[in-house]
Amino acid sequence: MKIYTRTGDKGTSSLYTGERRPKDDDIFEALGSTDELSSLLGLAIDYSEDAGNGLKVKLQKVQCLLQDIGSNVATPRSTAAENKLSKTTFDIDGSLVTELETWIDDLSAELPPLQNFILPSGGKASSTLHVARSVCRRAERRVVPIVSAGFADESTAKYLNRLSDFLFTAARIAAKHDRQPETIYRKFKQQEENNVIL
Repeated sequence: MKIYTRTGDKGTSSLYTGERRPKDDDIFEALGSTDELSSLLGLAIDYSEDAGNGLKVKLQKVQCLLQDIGSNVATPRSTAAENKLSKTTFDIDGSLVTELETWIDDLSAELPPLQNFILPSGGKASSTLHVARSVCRRAERRVVPIVSAGFADESTAKYLNRLSDFLFTAARIAAKHDRQPETIYRKFKQQEENNVIL
């Protein structure tokens, strides 16, 4: 099987249904964001494995579920045949979101409570997870219009919403494991006499 097909050379790509759409279609924007998120998680997994912070298995499962979300988004609910719909449903019973919430609660129990806003920081694994969290938020913003249009299951957006919370918590765990301080947000003041930031 060849990697290249040449079928997209004219600026269109196909959905799971076989329908072809322009590559800048909202669906492909959503698919691109979830794919980008999965790639970032691959980097976070490598850093996490090096650090031995225990996040690898969870992050690998998330990567697989992002693939499932992509399949759901690429199969418009309003136009797909029943056999394709049944193969691409996502988290109908909400158990995957519940699992994320359990992970968040378990990891949070190992962390000091948040007293202030924290800035992305805390070592390579932590910082990469913070970037992944930001991309996850973008993926959610891209998926929500697809859900609103009736093309994807509502559970896809809900999962991404909870996933960003998990990635934030995972980033804090990674920083703690690496014994890296979390950078606390503070409001800088302008020193009027010499116009420098303190």
